[in-house]
Amino acid sequence: MGKILGNKERIQKAFRNEPVDRVPVGFWFHFLTGGNDMNGALKEPELRRKNYEGHKNYITKFKPDFVKVMSDGYFSYPVGAGERYDSPADLKKITVIGANEPWVAEQVALAKDVLALQEDTSYFYNSFSPISNLLYIIGKESFAKILKQDPDAVADALHTIADGLLVLAKALIEAGIDGIYFSVSNPAPDVVTSELYRKIVAPAENYFLQKAKELGGSQILHICGYNGKKNDLSLYVDYDADAINWAVNVENVSLSAGKKLFGGKAVIGGFANPGGSLIQTGAKEAIQDFTQKLLADAGKVGVVVGADCTVPSDTDLSHLEWVREAAAAAL
Repeated sequence: MGKILGNKERIQKAFRNEPVDRVPVGFWFHFLTGGNDMNGALKEPELRRKNYEGHKNYITKFKPDFVKVMSDGYFSYPVGAGERYDSPADLKKITVIGANEPWVAEQVALAKDVLALQEDTSYFYNSFSPISNLLYIIGKESFAKILKQDPDAVADALHTIADGLLVLAKALIEAGIDGIYFSVSNPAPDVVTSELYRKIVAPAENYFLQKAKELGGSQILHICGYNGKKNDLSLYVDYDADAINWAVNVENVSLSAGKKLFGGKAVIGGFANPGGSLIQTGAKEAIQDFTQKLLADAGKVGVVVGADCTVPSDTDLSHLEWVREAAAAAL
C-alpha cells in the first residue's frame, strides 16, 4: 500500500494532476434557508451563528476532504442603502470597500472560526462574480438600460467590484483560507450575449482570478448552473483557475469531456444536485455504482468527485460517505 496522504496534500496533488492515494470527494451545502437570510447577517448576527453551526455540524460529522466555506448571510457586495441606479453616472456610487468594513471583518471572523474546526484541510471561500453582484445591486432592468447606454460604465463598475472582492480575498487568505471558490455565470443571457460577455464581463473576472492567484493559494472556478440554467462553457476555457466545477448534468458535458475542454485542468463534480436526485435519495449500491462508473470514465488523476452545485441541506451524510468509499475503492 502506498503512502496515505493528508487532506491538504491530496487536494493539492489532485489540482496538479498528480496521482493520489484515493480520489478526493467534495460536496457542500447552504446553511441558511435562503431569501433575505442570504444577505442579512450584517443586520442579524444570529444568521452568522447559524451559518457557523451548519459548518460545524457538517465538518464534525463528515470530516470532508476539503471545505467550501459558504458566504451565506453575506452574498452581495455592500453598497449604500436606498441608492438608485438609473444612469451610467450612478454606477460611480459603487466603490472599493475598505478592509475594516463589517462586511469584510465579519466574513474573516467566520472563516477563522470554520478554519479551526478541522486541521489538515483545504478551505476555499465562496465568492460570487462581479456581474452577479452588480445584478443584485441594481436589478436587471437598470442593468440592461445602463448597458445599452454605456457599456464602458458597466465594465468599470465590474472592475470596481472585482477590486472590492479582492480586498475580501486578501483578508481571507491572510487569515488562513487556502483559496477562493469563484462562482461565475451569465445571470442575464437575454441581455448579455456571449460576445458582450467576452468584451464587458470576462475582463473583470479574469482580473480577479489573476490577482487572487498573486495573493496565494489555489482557485476553484465554479460555472454555476443554478436551477438548471445553462452556460456557454466556451467563455471560460481560458480562465486561470486550478480546478473547474460546472453543472455536468445541466450542460450534458461529462467530467472527461470537460477535462479536455478546459485544457486538462483538474475537475470537480459528477453528481446532479437538485432535490430528489441520486445523491439525496439513492440507495448505497446505486450511489457507489454511479461513483465507480464516473471514475471509470473520468479517470482518477486530476479529479474530485462532487456535485454540480450545492446539494439539498437534508441529504444524509452517509450518502456522501458512500461516495468516498467507492472513490477509494476505485483506485
